[in-house]
Amino acid sequence: MSRIGDYFKLGDVFRYFYQVFQKPDPSRPTNTNIRMMHGINRISIIMFLICVIVMIVRAILR
Repeated sequence: MSRIGDYFKLGDVFRYFYQVFQKPDPSRPTNTNIRMMHGINRISIIMFLICVIVMIVRAILR
């Protein structure tokens, strides 16, 4: 049985953020598609955070 707390665990999300923004591991094989995917994910995460900050500032200034 799952508890409600299991639905709000964010450990995997933060682990992915750490993995995307760290330097690539030289022992892992590089693939152009994976590098492009991580680059697009970096851009989308940064844009999301900027939008959240703008929304918070707009809400405070109203």
